[in-house]
Amino acid sequence: MNEEKKVMRRHIAQLKRSMAVADAAAASERLFAMLEQSPRFQEAHTVLCYYSMPDEVGTHDFVERWRTKKCILLPVVKGDELELRRYTGPQDLQPGERYHIGEPTGEPFTDYASIDLTLVPGVAFDTEGNRLGRGKGYYDRLLPKLNSYNIGIAFDLQLVPRVPCEPFDRPLDAVLTDKGWAK
Repeated sequence: MNEEKKVMRRHIAQLKRSMAVADAAAASERLFAMLEQSPRFQEAHTVLCYYSMPDEVGTHDFVERWRTKKCILLPVVKGDELELRRYTGPQDLQPGERYHIGEPTGEPFTDYASIDLTLVPGVAFDTEGNRLGRGKGYYDRLLPKLNSYNIGIAFDLQLVPRVPCEPFDRPLDAVLTDKGWAK
């Protein structure tokens, strides 16, 4: 199973590298336009997102657009866990230790029960809501602590026929790509 996951990670990474930056930005805009029209997003008060890395669906504009209208949370890598913090603006971000992406500097957010919607990154997804991550298990440990509606967000090229799953893997409630809802 681990070899199958490694092969899939390499394959998807190669596909993402072939995407032009402008195409990735346009795909990200299309995805978030669909998300913003969804009742799940419109009704959500507290949204857990992530601050994207260069090879992921770009979340920076989305996070900035909604930070004053909803409680937007972002993860901070702390050892083997993700700590959640409220996003208050780009001035309060610092490069994270693990991935060197922007992480909020504020106080930890611990009211997990109030999180309505979680937008989950991943390497690959399937139409059953299964997700292949980067292999560190951060979201595998975080998601069971949440009662939120969990949506995997990805470029359409990250949608695969079947993600290899382990017994501890928890399917997401939905998957959204730049081409539409896959689950």
